[in-house]
Amino acid sequence: MDRVKKLLLGKPRDIRDPDVFHKISLAAFLAWVGLGADGLSSSAYGPDEAYRALGSHTHLALLLVVMTAVTIFVISIAYSNLIEHFPGGGGGYLVATKLLGERAGVVSGCALLVDYVLTISVSVASACDALYSFLPPHWLGTKLLAAALALLLLLVLNLRGVKESVTFLAPIFMFFVISHVGMILYAVFSHLPVLPEVFHGAGTDLRASVSTLGFAPVAFILLRAYSMGGGTYTGIEAVSNGVGMLREPRVQTGKRTMLLMSTSLAFTAGGILLGYLLVNAVPEAGKTMNAVLLENLYGGWGTIGRVMIVATLFSEAALLLVAAQAGFLDGPRVLSNMALDSWVPHSFSQLSDRLVTQNGVFLMGAAAMGTLIYTKGNITTLVVMYSINVFLTFSLTELGMSRYWLSHRGTVARWRLPLAIHSVGLVMCVSILCVTLFEKFLEGGWVTAVITTLTILLCFWIRRHYREVGASLKGLQQILEASPLVGEKAGPSELDPKAPTAVLTVSDFSGYGLHHILAIQRLLPGYFKNFVFVSVGVLDSGNFKGSEAVGQLEAEKRAHLADYVAWSRQHGLEADSRFKLGTETIETLEKAIIELSREFPRMIVFTGKLIFKEERWYQPILHSETANAIQRRLQFNGVQVVVLPVRVY
Repeated sequence: MDRVKKLLLGKPRDIRDPDVFHKISLAAFLAWVGLGADGLSSSAYGPDEAYRALGSHTHLALLLVVMTAVTIFVISIAYSNLIEHFPGGGGGYLVATKLLGERAGVVSGCALLVDYVLTISVSVASACDALYSFLPPHWLGTKLLAAALALLLLLVLNLRGVKESVTFLAPIFMFFVISHVGMILYAVFSHLPVLPEVFHGAGTDLRASVSTLGFAPVAFILLRAYSMGGGTYTGIEAVSNGVGMLREPRVQTGKRTMLLMSTSLAFTAGGILLGYLLVNAVPEAGKTMNAVLLENLYGGWGTIGRVMIVATLFSEAALLLVAAQAGFLDGPRVLSNMALDSWVPHSFSQLSDRLVTQNGVFLMGAAAMGTLIYTKGNITTLVVMYSINVFLTFSLTELGMSRYWLSHRGTVARWRLPLAIHSVGLVMCVSILCVTLFEKFLEGGWVTAVITTLTILLCFWIRRHYREVGASLKGLQQILEASPLVGEKAGPSELDPKAPTAVLTVSDFSGYGLHHILAIQRLLPGYFKNFVFVSVGVLDSGNFKGSEAVGQLEAEKRAHLADYVAWSRQHGLEADSRFKLGTETIETLEKAIIELSREFPRMIVFTGKLIFKEERWYQPILHSETANAIQRRLQFNGVQVVVLPVRVY
């Protein structure tokens, strides 16, 4: 099993390597690939949906080009400003929590989680749409299966680690950029002589529409198409949320990444919309609008033209698979941040031996598979579901930053421009959100609303549970208060390896750990001559920020162990400690204790487990089953383990 794991995921990383964080962090170009691809790939379906929504009023596409480019740059500038204020990662969850409060934060966080699930499913489904645009029509029945297989491939790539998955996909990204820039430039320059006529005709059609329908109906058609193209802007948030995985200096790297993404997206999305208008593209069944555009441009070139059409659509499909990376990169990151705040199970903050949040990757992949199956890969339904939560998060973020600049207008000299940018961004995002909800509520919008609401309610319930358990365990602190640690900490002691030894697994120095010592003394008074405290430093998303943070984690854990040893000696017990650093609690503890068993053959391991008055199915999910798992593993290796119960309400 270990050989298969290493073959698929690669060898474990050396977490003590001071350069390990640098090795897995992303420079601006790779960040543009891994995070910016989400935004750039949206040009495959965003302009498509917007243009279709215009119906017969295709002349409005010129205004859509301008509105799309302006929106991209306004939101991008706002998020670049966000990176300055949240250099550790300015995602919607953190921003809303810090600037609007915990309740707004959990709403934004849950919206982001659903958003990143849909990032994966939308990208994969749209990739298959692009591929099947040039495949025989009778193959359409295999499209959903192809999407599922592609999703599984991405899941394995992301379990290998961040940089490996991005580096592997970088050539695909550049292939897309080159092919689509070439397509747009050819569309414009091949129609250069007729551009004045196209612009004049669009103006004439606009005036005729206004005189026939009235200004308000035409404005509504334009606003509706603008909102239906909201998928174009869905990847902009990914960069600010992923700042933590960028290479130092993170703020400058994040800003460069944002500039690369916004410029490329504005050019590509706007250019594609203009291309539709120039070739007078008309929707065709079974084909994307980009496929129609390509056939109008290269269809008369014979075999070479066919090759160019297939190659461009293939690059589009490939980039959409790259774009799914944003869901696998940022979704687990949001989960881990929420886990550290006890909104979701704490296990979502843990890292694998490849230093990725493995549980989060699995959850994102499983949920994306569920949405693909539910919608049968229908891109229109998926984009509607996708856009709603994206703009809910955007709106909360822009509201938080607008509030920030308003409250600091008396203390910061240059506050007017940032406030104006975030205010305009807020109006744009709220407008798109409201129109999308109104127009598409019955066409998938209600599903997103229900799922997000249920996720929010679940998070509040989990948070309340953790708080109740924490309040129940506070009574154990009375042990420490009744017998506080006094005096200086002594150095290592020489224990008799042949004497009966009690090995206790501990974490922070607290009444919870002291409770175990007293329970052992009550159970077997005077039997154990040695007490050895074992602790593991487990890297998670909260403390893995570079080699300095790893060293700080080790220092903190060793300090807690020293407190246990000092307290035990203060009460006449011979004691010592052992420490091991790792990425997974159970495996790291197992290795540390097996090593210890060779030194103390007459030892018994004691570990604690929370015992609830009423056992519920969800308790093992919310509270790690470390005690039972370590007992099974160690007893299989001939080490005796006793689980001490700790009652919880």
